[in-house]
Amino acid sequence: MKPNLRLLALSGALMLFTAGLVTAQKTDSLHRQPFGKTPDGQEVYLYTLTNKSGMAVKITNFGGRVTTIMAPDHNHKLDNVVLGFDSVEGYTVKPGSSGYFGAIIGRYANRLAKGTFTLDGQTYHVPTNEGRNMLHGGRQGFDSKVWDAKEVSSEDGTALELHYLSKDGEEGFPGNLNVTVRYSLDNRNRLRIDYTATTDKDTVVNLTNHSYFNLEGAGSETILNEKIMLAADRYTPVDSTLIPTGAIDSVAGTPLDFREPMVIGSRIEDNFEQLKLGKGYDHNFVLNHPGDLTKVAARVTDAKSGRVLEVFTTQPGVQFYTGNFLDGTVHGNGGVYRRRSALCLETQHFPDSPNHANFPSTELHAGETFHSTTIYRFAVE
Repeated sequence: MKPNLRLLALSGALMLFTAGLVTAQKTDSLHRQPFGKTPDGQEVYLYTLTNKSGMAVKITNFGGRVTTIMAPDHNHKLDNVVLGFDSVEGYTVKPGSSGYFGAIIGRYANRLAKGTFTLDGQTYHVPTNEGRNMLHGGRQGFDSKVWDAKEVSSEDGTALELHYLSKDGEEGFPGNLNVTVRYSLDNRNRLRIDYTATTDKDTVVNLTNHSYFNLEGAGSETILNEKIMLAADRYTPVDSTLIPTGAIDSVAGTPLDFREPMVIGSRIEDNFEQLKLGKGYDHNFVLNHPGDLTKVAARVTDAKSGRVLEVFTTQPGVQFYTGNFLDGTVHGNGGVYRRRSALCLETQHFPDSPNHANFPSTELHAGETFHSTTIYRFAVE
């Protein structure tokens, strides 16, 4: 029997540090400011969450994107550690150039083979936007939508709550899907991302955040000197189109073994077929403790700055991606974004799950509620 999506998908939190935008005496708050207009004229805003320590994270309601995270290094110097843009035009002016930076991804994060899946005996066709496959929700995924936003109270203090109704048939997916994503920053410097979704018709759903991290700073040229640990004994190998083969293989004896901290660049050019197919790391890792927010799923350290990023999640997998397709043509708020100048840790269900009976199920049935949580926690050592 497939594991139930509601039990495997849970909620998350991010530990974020921010620049001197507020004083240490200021109470936790949410600030809104204009962020520009979309090509069709919709007003978009930028929201800044701050806490009593003066830490903050900036999020726009265009795609629910995290645009900025300011984190201190071992000298207490604050710097932005995620790739993004200073206005909505950076995400919209050149289609495809935004690279999903910081966005909420849905309805289905990662890939669906040949843009098809079968649910309740019916075959559905969704747009293919990466060769013959669907990537990150299709041509008009959640990353391109203007979300309704409001300030809410939470146990962590002030929170930003985003809502979007994905109507029945949007990008080929069945059911009216009501999605709520809540970002909440507490005074222990944790930003929690909670995803909730309900549907009036059986559907599939896979939600994540697509932030690109460079712990040395968003303008730094490489993440190959950073170390990473992934609490995953197994991974899902892919074919030449980066679709899972259906196997779940051991990482032992391969360059994908990060159970102990390893320098990212130490094996990325090894003569290993999976690295050739992904042009580096672009793989889903099967986490050892799905659903357990007390266990570290991933840990990244940067020796130069002393920054540490820890990831906690209730999801069963994490996609580790080393920015292999960044090509230096995109200019953001950290400068030029070059190949392998950032990494992604996308907590998720597995790619192409609806087409693999042995993968955790991503089916959401009418009357059920999807919920997941992820935590990105920043520290210094």
